[in-house]
Amino acid sequence: MLLLMAGGGEFFSQLWGKYDLDLQDFLHEKLERLIGVALLCWLLMWLLGLVSRHILKLAERQANTAGHYAQVRTLTSVVRATGIVVIVVLATLQILSVFGFNLGPLLTSAGVAGVAVGLAAQNIVKDCFNGFLILIDDQYNVGDVVTIAGVSGTVETMSLRRTQVRGADGTLYIIPNSQITTVANLVRDFSLATINVSVDFSANPDDVMQVLQNAAMSVRNDPAYSNVFLADPILLGVDAIKGSQVIYPVQLKTKANQQWAAQRETQRRIRLALEEHGMLPGDPMRVYTRWEQRPAGGDQANVPALREAETAAGSGHHGEPAKVDPTTIKAPETNPLTGE
Repeated sequence: MLLLMAGGGEFFSQLWGKYDLDLQDFLHEKLERLIGVALLCWLLMWLLGLVSRHILKLAERQANTAGHYAQVRTLTSVVRATGIVVIVVLATLQILSVFGFNLGPLLTSAGVAGVAVGLAAQNIVKDCFNGFLILIDDQYNVGDVVTIAGVSGTVETMSLRRTQVRGADGTLYIIPNSQITTVANLVRDFSLATINVSVDFSANPDDVMQVLQNAAMSVRNDPAYSNVFLADPILLGVDAIKGSQVIYPVQLKTKANQQWAAQRETQRRIRLALEEHGMLPGDPMRVYTRWEQRPAGGDQANVPALREAETAAGSGHHGEPAKVDPTTIKAPETNPLTGE
């Protein structure tokens, strides 16, 4: 029994001596390296964040346009995220080497595994490669209003792998960059807002265009909206005629992504101006004809109601029939083409 106890004591003494040596070695050599790696990792991340914030402050003060600042912010966020990943990977390799891991076979295995993963995850590689090209080509930036992959909204964040777009209804769309083949940037350099005004066929086009011009220029000269305009509103003339509807496009050129308020105010003033001048809105489904254009051989049942309306309205000067608003005429009950 005494021999057994003596043998056990010697075993525990040797075991404690081994762990004591290992602990001293860890405290004198490995712990210092671990603390050094951790401090260096923290210092590099802090410097990366400091440089990123400094670049953003300089860009905010010196940027000529909002687009330039958005571009700098996008590139800074991507570089910072990529830098953090690289720092963490290198720190992990250093920590493994401190604990005695042989990094040669590990790196070799990682290279083989990387090839296998690359072949199995080609979409991820395509995402990152396409994201890199998007940044290099400056196709869009954070804060831009875009249409990509069939989705429209404001770019909230973007990385080498994906782009997050917030829709007008608040929906967040996450789009892999490999699926972005066509980009429609709605706020690059300037914005154009086109208002298609529908006016009834009975209104004189010259009078209508004068009313629209005055209403649009009143917004252009308003101090609350004048700073967003880059040019005077443009009237493109008569764009289309559908039934009794005549379309007059009004085009506003404003600063990038600042057309919305001016567009709404212009539409409001156009609505009030048309009402003030007695100009009715058009209707693409309403069609009217004059009684002189009735088909030959037609009886009185096929004559439109214009003659009755003129008779009911009375006579004008020199015995001429008074003018009647054609939009108020009742549609004929008989089809003038078929007689039914």
